[in-house]
Amino acid sequence: MTLFTVHSIDSAPAGSKARLEAVHKAWGFTPKLQGTLAESPLALSAYDGLFTAVAAETTFSPAELQLVYLTVSVLHACEYCTMGHTWLARNAHLDEGVIQALRNRAPVTDARLQALRLFTETVVRERGFAGDAAVDAFLAAGFTKAQVLEVVTIIAVKTISNYTNHLTHTPKEGFMSDPALAWTA
Repeated sequence: MTLFTVHSIDSAPAGSKARLEAVHKAWGFTPKLQGTLAESPLALSAYDGLFTAVAAETTFSPAELQLVYLTVSVLHACEYCTMGHTWLARNAHLDEGVIQALRNRAPVTDARLQALRLFTETVVRERGFAGDAAVDAFLAAGFTKAQVLEVVTIIAVKTISNYTNHLTHTPKEGFMSDPALAWTA
């Protein structure tokens, strides 16, 4: 197995140092995912830039955003991101029943949130070929055409992190040792 370095600001390649400093300032620590992505300044910049843009510009509520992130992470069987977005979803006040349904691949009882979840799952599973019926059902649930495209963007963010975690075996964060976050693919 090839080992990847989880870079600190000091050990990161020159092209990643400034971005890692900004990540550390924003989060109060350097997440191991970003430390791993720092191996490639391009990968770190792409992921962090897109993640930051989504957080700042999405029209989804914080809870809805975390629902999409969590849905993708579960579908991609990414333990690191599923645990991380469980924590973030709780901080965004996503209902615990919804979080558990997502983590257990069970239906969500809230019809609007279930529509968001189903649309996200369909886009991921069908690699974008979700079809007109899926788009129409999403719009009929009260979402917008802009949000169709936002789902695609959020999926792109999670695909970068989920695939990175699979390939590099990103170590879990300390807070992920909390049994309430534990999740196995």
